[in-house]
Amino acid sequence: MRMLTLALLALLGWTAGNADSGLPGPFVRVPENPLLEPRGEGWEALAVFNPAVVYEGGRYWMLYRAQDRRGISRLGLATSSDGVHFTRESQPVLSPTDPGEAGGIEDPRLVRIGGLYYLTYTGYDGRRIAQTRLAVSENLRNWQKLGAIIDTPWNKAGAILEQPLNGLYFMYFGDQEIQLATSSDLRRWQVETGAVLKPRPGMWDEGGVEPGPPPLLTPRGILLIYNGRNRHNIYAVGAALFSAGDPSQLLARSETPILKVEAPYEQEGTVPNVVFAEGLVVREGLWRLYYGGGDRVVALATWRQP
Repeated sequence: MRMLTLALLALLGWTAGNADSGLPGPFVRVPENPLLEPRGEGWEALAVFNPAVVYEGGRYWMLYRAQDRRGISRLGLATSSDGVHFTRESQPVLSPTDPGEAGGIEDPRLVRIGGLYYLTYTGYDGRRIAQTRLAVSENLRNWQKLGAIIDTPWNKAGAILEQPLNGLYFMYFGDQEIQLATSSDLRRWQVETGAVLKPRPGMWDEGGVEPGPPPLLTPRGILLIYNGRNRHNIYAVGAALFSAGDPSQLLARSETPILKVEAPYEQEGTVPNVVFAEGLVVREGLWRLYYGGGDRVVALATWRQP
């Protein structure tokens, strides 16, 4: 555990004796926004948004949700050498293949564990059932679907912690309040009792909370960037810190958002007043937060670790 902590200190740019709360932000938009916009009349004609991003082999790899004119979602792949200018592949890498996905494949979250990429996404039947599903890949292009991993009619937004703790993997999930699930093999998941993060009456996240990118294990605990909305369905992004000894124990939480709706491409779109983060890359002290704006475009905001 000591070796892991030291490695994470170096990776995330934390320094011993750092007096901050362990929560990042506020994040600042890059001038190149939006990074991706809808194009053509095909599978990404209506919207491209809610990206998952990893950095591997000197490149940034983005899986993003794309909608056609009917509103059916698929996942596309884009790559970049600088994390800002992305080149998209012409065809989706993951598309609906069964009735549980007839309404679309939505909202990817991505981690790499033991040489495999683990992708959680929402399979929507187009009517009344949305479930967190899992797929695995060796190369981010060819995916093996493993099906639903939580057995309830409506559950979304699975965000997996990459490092196991005491032999278990942990996943935060939920789109109204955030719950916790555990697994020993990343395939079979057990939902823990009760919510670990709830909406707060009278605050920016009073209307609901939902995990953002996969959480990070830091020297202060498990950092989860999450998406929240107020009672008027205006979205913002915050952060929460949980205990590494007990991942259900909340230690700290953003009093104000680390990113909120400001830009025109967030105020307008297929769904107005939305910033929705699902991708995070931390390199050399710079935190790159990838998010969907207005449920229509992909954008980027950054924060420099002091």
